[in-house]
Amino acid sequence: MDNNLLGIGSIVEHPSFGKGTIVDLGSDFYVIYFKSQGGTKSIGKDYADLKVVEKSEAGVEVTSVTLADIELALENVLKQRLHDYEIVPMALKWNRGTMILKPFDSDLQSKEVPIETFFHKIVMVRDRLRLIEQKINSHKGLTDEEKVDMQQYITASYGTLTTFNVLFKETVHQFKGVSTKD
Repeated sequence: MDNNLLGIGSIVEHPSFGKGTIVDLGSDFYVIYFKSQGGTKSIGKDYADLKVVEKSEAGVEVTSVTLADIELALENVLKQRLHDYEIVPMALKWNRGTMILKPFDSDLQSKEVPIETFFHKIVMVRDRLRLIEQKINSHKGLTDEEKVDMQQYITASYGTLTTFNVLFKETVHQFKGVSTKD
């Protein structure tokens, strides 16, 4: 097949890089985005092993997004999301520490986990609970009563996780459950 007729938006398959989408054209090459490579590769138009999966005609005006548009959008999303996930410091006394899970049966092997690894997972749980909370609160299909009903489970989860507050350096990052004080 004559690959010189492929246009932007065509989907191709490369023997090493897998499926990709043509995002730009040169005189002798295609710029192809390969998800497996996390970026683009320039492949000669005369490369015989490039298989066409779905063809967009060259010269036909395509109202698709260019690579520059994708990069700009990705940059904007990353800037926005970096503010959503703040760096949460662990209390200094736990640095380079180890959490040991020791079974009652002495014949069974203990499990050691670096506290930094465990702390990172706890922070991820906290961040995901916050995300769920935001999605519930902004959901247009839920009534206020339904939102409050679902919210109570998240608050209870925070309360369950207060045991791990000892790991946090700053109290502002700690879990807070339902207060028993009125």
